[in-house]
Amino acid sequence: MDAVTDEQGSTRMATYGYHDDKQSHINRLRRIEGQVRGLQRMVEDDNYCIDILTQTAAVNKALRSFALSMLDEHLKHCVGHAVANGGEEADEKVREASEAIARLVRS
Repeated sequence: MDAVTDEQGSTRMATYGYHDDKQSHINRLRRIEGQVRGLQRMVEDDNYCIDILTQTAAVNKALRSFALSMLDEHLKHCVGHAVANGGEEADEKVREASEAIARLVRS
């Protein structure tokens, strides 16, 4: 977490948009991790190529879905707060979000 300073000069830890659903996100990532381990076992067990490719597509879809969920929360929370406050922080958060969207589109 990043440290932030409020208007009164107090420093606190930033809370990110995914914080309230953190355990849900961790569980989702653990399921994806299990899928990746399953891919490794499939290769170790000399499974059929098409079956491995099918499972690879499922892992990619799960990761893409997770990334879109993170992006949505970032836009709602981090970008939303920054835009409400205005200034350079708003410009920076919008730029970061645009770059993240570009990376997702390219992947």
